[in-house]
Amino acid sequence: MPFPWLTVSAVSLTASYFIATRQPALNTSQFFGTFAATWLLQSFFVGVWNIFLYPNFFSPLRHLPEPKGGSWINGQFKAIRERPTGIPMREWVTTIPNDGLIRYRFLFNAERLLVTGPKALADLLVNHSYDFAKPSNVRFGLSRILGVGILLAEGEEHKFQRRNLLPAFAFRHVKELYPVFWQKGRECVQAITDSIIADAQGETAAVQDPEKATKTGVIDVSVWGSRVTLDIIGTAGLGRNFGAIQNPENELNQTYRSVFKVSKQGQILSLLALFVPDKILSWLPIERNASVYAAASKIRSVCLDLIWEKKEKLARNELKERDILSVALESGGFTEENLVDQLMTFLAAGHETTATAMTWGVYLLAKNPEIQKRLRAEVRERLPPIASEREVTSLDIDRMPYLNAVCSEILRYYSPVPFTVRQAVRDTVLAGQRVPKGTMIAISPWATNFDPSMWGPDAHEFNPERWMPKGPDDKRAASGGATSNYAFMTFLHGPRSCIGLSFAKAEFACLLASWVGRFEFALKNKEEEDERNIEIRGGITARPVKGMQVYATIVDGW
Repeated sequence: MPFPWLTVSAVSLTASYFIATRQPALNTSQFFGTFAATWLLQSFFVGVWNIFLYPNFFSPLRHLPEPKGGSWINGQFKAIRERPTGIPMREWVTTIPNDGLIRYRFLFNAERLLVTGPKALADLLVNHSYDFAKPSNVRFGLSRILGVGILLAEGEEHKFQRRNLLPAFAFRHVKELYPVFWQKGRECVQAITDSIIADAQGETAAVQDPEKATKTGVIDVSVWGSRVTLDIIGTAGLGRNFGAIQNPENELNQTYRSVFKVSKQGQILSLLALFVPDKILSWLPIERNASVYAAASKIRSVCLDLIWEKKEKLARNELKERDILSVALESGGFTEENLVDQLMTFLAAGHETTATAMTWGVYLLAKNPEIQKRLRAEVRERLPPIASEREVTSLDIDRMPYLNAVCSEILRYYSPVPFTVRQAVRDTVLAGQRVPKGTMIAISPWATNFDPSMWGPDAHEFNPERWMPKGPDDKRAASGGATSNYAFMTFLHGPRSCIGLSFAKAEFACLLASWVGRFEFALKNKEEEDERNIEIRGGITARPVKGMQVYATIVDGW
């Protein structure tokens, strides 16, 4: 249960005032001493109730299955903080018998509900979706970078925003963007090719095959992924090419790289946000706050420029584009301030998630050379060479079953967002279990996407074949063979599902096809073949802390 800061402070202030009126000689220091004493006494009793009595003897969730062991005062907090986000939950889903709900305890034994089964997920995401909202500390932390756009809006405001933005993400519109995705993929491939040729005599001395030495370079997939996806969301989503592919020092790209970088200060602030009001944390004169404010100011400035450009076109009846911003402007339902928030949301979330998917996609292909080889063969057979000016359409991509299978399996195996949280805004029910108002709910794609009860005994294996039809009447391949639609949680489900799902999947398929058609990837650090050796720290997305460096070899003939 949350600590009632305002109630405790109000009671302490009232008690101090009451005592002061009965003792006129009470001076200022004695008044504040009385306030502090009553505040600390109340806090002690509240702490005993929250940490020991309520979770062990009174909580309606106390009978649910939960992990064994842990701390007597901090539950599973140590395991959660020391391991990559979502990994402890993945183990619990696999090893703890449950009916869709697992209780675990966080710092100071604060209760959390991990939602796992289809019935509970359906109640959370579809049937009672507006009974749950992002906690205030999460909303505040994200809003400083993402603005209060559709990702953070709640209730009626969310319904309004989603209704007005949906036309920009309709599949018939996304289909028109495939040529843009492919063209940007080509541009990035050529830039990487030039970089490899220029640097061929550097670190490539470690490559065993001397014939490959002049065609092999070391690239950081995370960096190139961010550059190309930023240009895509700018061009296809907002109507402006930011030029990040051609310019590694691009100011907007550098801004996002700095703000998404996991820092100790950021992690400490996220913990303090559980106990200290958001506003107080935002006032602290520390480096993290300063960098976030500077980044947000820069991003808002860029978004305002985009809005003014579009407004001028609209005023002259020259607005013909169907990008996100144009559709939002034409709807007439958004203020300028809210438009800025929407653009901040799509700029950040729209490029960071796909860049993360590219990072893990290349990693998995480098780990599985036979899958990579088979995919390259399909790409070269079905798509035009990189040098060709022929457009690639949605029909071209749709007719590539192995590409789509590999993309789906990458997104299952390494969901860019491993974990998200909700809070019950009223007393409600999940899978028949009463859930009190204020309860924290955990949703972990990194757990659900690996749940053997829905994916079968090979849930922990990277296997694109699960998405390949076994015959003309095989309908299970569309769901990867899973027994429930709620087994694949990368984009969530229901009214709070990712509005850009079709955009992201199309963008990812085009980028991965263009990269693997031209390059052969191999891991630079062999110890990273064991995924446990890759350091991953929680942030908005799950990226390797040190990036993902691979050998990229130019494959001739395409």
